Amino acid sequence: MIDFMKLRHGSDIRGVAAEGIEGEEVTLTEEVAGAIGGSFAYWLGFKVGKNPYDLRICVGHDPRLSADELTSGLLKGITMFGAEASDAGLAATPAMFMSTILPNFDFDGAVMITAGHLPSGRNGFKFFTKEGALEAEDVASILKTASRYNFVGEYYEERPENVLEMYAAYLRQMISMGLKEVPGGLKDMRIVVDAGNGSGGFFATEVLEKLGADISGSKYLDADGSFPNRPADPADPEVIASVRKAVRENNADLGIAFGADAGKAVFFGPGGIPLCGNKLAALAAAIAAEDHPGGTVVTDSLTSNELHEFLEEKLGFKHVMYRRGFRNAVSKAKELRAEGEDAFLAAGTSGFAAYSDNCFLDDGIFLAVQLVINAAQLKSQGKNIAALIEGLGSPEEAKTMKYEVESNDLDGLAARIFEDMKVWAAETAELELSEPSYEGVRVNYDIEGNKGWFLLSKALHDPVLALNIESGAAGGTDKALTMIGRFLRNYEEVIVPSTRFKW
Repeated sequence: MIDFMKLRHGSDIRGVAAEGIEGEEVTLTEEVAGAIGGSFAYWLGFKVGKNPYDLRICVGHDPRLSADELTSGLLKGITMFGAEASDAGLAATPAMFMSTILPNFDFDGAVMITAGHLPSGRNGFKFFTKEGALEAEDVASILKTASRYNFVGEYYEERPENVLEMYAAYLRQMISMGLKEVPGGLKDMRIVVDAGNGSGGFFATEVLEKLGADISGSKYLDADGSFPNRPADPADPEVIASVRKAVRENNADLGIAFGADAGKAVFFGPGGIPLCGNKLAALAAAIAAEDHPGGTVVTDSLTSNELHEFLEEKLGFKHVMYRRGFRNAVSKAKELRAEGEDAFLAAGTSGFAAYSDNCFLDDGIFLAVQLVINAAQLKSQGKNIAALIEGLGSPEEAKTMKYEVESNDLDGLAARIFEDMKVWAAETAELELSEPSYEGVRVNYDIEGNKGWFLLSKALHDPVLALNIESGAAGGTDKALTMIGRFLRNYEEVIVPSTRFKW
């Protein structure tokens, strides 16, 4: 019997959808999908204040081989509950959200069948309303209802909808509007797209190429749910190396690698330079600078001091460093907006950039459109996309370390160490506490002219203390680590290497 609550993965549903994953049983079947589909329709009726028979819900999927079975289950479950269910077929995650917004469709809700950047044997569901993606508590409620739903669906009336075609037209219009002052639009642009045989190939063929861009260096544009050519995760080192090479060989202005559902993307500038981490957050902010003067940017706690200076001193924004994780950054941005701040962007070093005017979606295609527009505008002026982040510094050194802990009460030990570290930083001339700190303790240091910062926190997934440290000069991290090591040796539960550090 399936434990539905174990299928929740943050604000999404994830599970095993194919035999052959060692040590794991299949947890997503047509019957499970049917129960979840009916439960989503039940939840959505209360959310939008409609009778179930008046609801319209659209279902799409990435090319994973389990998609047909799960689509059938969802459509049957939705229909058996009384709602109208439409099948979008192969789609991209951002397109499914837009199916609730575009007037031609205007669905009350949408479901995207995808496991994001996970391997082909896994699958899952992402849910949308007109307000954006569902929150974690909404998904928990849907799963709780699904666990009590006796799914007996046997029939649904097929209603095909070509959401991806309409979405492509919408994107072409968006880019055209952004380039109305650029003679020729994209005709002088060379753009490499690596879709990884996922859903994102249409962006190259149906959007960029139709607007005149040269996409001749693009690869893996055809959908194939076995992902035969490269990992589904666009941030995989193998993918990054491949796209960097393709950008260089084709002298491209921009490179884009999409995940399986085209929701996640990694970007590259001329010469194959990765536009990731601090650079991506800076680009995302710079793109919106004219529309949000004096606005607020929320990032995770691991962003560099150089990014902080760029956002506040160069662009004139307020910068809030919050907790790690996409949902944490988005929740903080929404909280600040509710308090009256123009918190327009949530971005992180893991590669997400979510805008308020796009319902704070983790939307690689929306960001790709913004970068394409700005790259074309800059090229018409004899510049490239890197001009947007001119003046952004970068650390000379960046390291990560995990300290093993011999304690049955990591939370209590960590709380005690964090409080002691705040006192230590306040009493030590070379250190300065960075506040507010929403995750662990962040400290700026200046040791013999070596400036940088470190963050001590609990690791997200392991029972250890994690240390992230950067320096603006070579050798600075080792000097800071010597001081940190002396401090941590005061706690017998913490294992501190005595002679060398293990990175």
